[in-house]
Amino acid sequence: ELAGVKADAEAAAAKAAEELAAVKADAEAAVKAAEEKAAAEVERVKAEAAAVATAAAAEVKDAVEDVQEAAADVADQVKDAVEDVQEAVDGADDAAVMSHADYIAADMDTEVTVETYVQAKQGWWQDKATIYTQAEDGAYFIYQMPISQEEYDLLAPGTKIRVTGYKAQWSGEVEIVDATYEILDAEPFFPAALDITALLGTDELLDHQNEFVSVKGAVVAAKKDASGNDAAFLYNWDGSGAAGSNNDLYFDVTVGEATYTFVVESYLCGEGTEVYDAVTKLKVGDVIDLEGYLYWYNGAQIHTIAVAAAE
Repeated sequence: ELAGVKADAEAAAAKAAEELAAVKADAEAAVKAAEEKAAAEVERVKAEAAAVATAAAAEVKDAVEDVQEAAADVADQVKDAVEDVQEAVDGADDAAVMSHADYIAADMDTEVTVETYVQAKQGWWQDKATIYTQAEDGAYFIYQMPISQEEYDLLAPGTKIRVTGYKAQWSGEVEIVDATYEILDAEPFFPAALDITALLGTDELLDHQNEFVSVKGAVVAAKKDASGNDAAFLYNWDGSGAAGSNNDLYFDVTVGEATYTFVVESYLCGEGTEVYDAVTKLKVGDVIDLEGYLYWYNGAQIHTIAVAAAE
């Protein structure tokens, strides 16, 4: 009986072993199947993710290109707008600038703007200077324009400037006062002296006020000094000055039947300059040629910058 029990136990153990092996095989097969399924699912998810990423990248690229195109369009629009504004500003500046004819036609005490070229500077004093200027169509006398010493020193003859101020008149001299200026980029301009010998005493002479002019064959006429003696020139208009004081020089010349008073402005051409020395050596009856700026003081009064014996 013991042997029979032992045999049954061994049979049961063998059967259990077979069943365990079968379960183990089933489990291993299930695990393998699950792993394969999981791997397949991972590959599917990876493939879908890659597709989504590719689509997203394409969309981002398209969006970036759209933004870049929009930015380029905006930049072009801004550039066009800036150019339009600059053209408008330039046009406004150009519209404000007067021709010489416009300047002459303007009422006194009105604001004027002109473009002209520095020809000579009549000294600097207390941050102001008087400047002779001329453009191609006429000349302008800028009276006591505010300017620093440093700016005055740098404002060279021939420089083009835009001047805004007020048209004024004093004893017949038309000038610009309370002026401001800006330097413009341009080639220097120096006009040739206009020979006004034949225009002296005519109404046409006034059309050339403040221009660089010349007079030919003028005869030095006598003036009366403080003692009543004849003199070829006077220190100051009334002879009250003296050598060494850098006074203005006044001298008379006769052209045709008329006599005119000309001046060497000491602020423009003071003692030690060639023209100042030349005038102090004049004698009554000398025949001279002269150059200067056609200033006006109750009539023509050239501010003289050059005197020589007539050719």
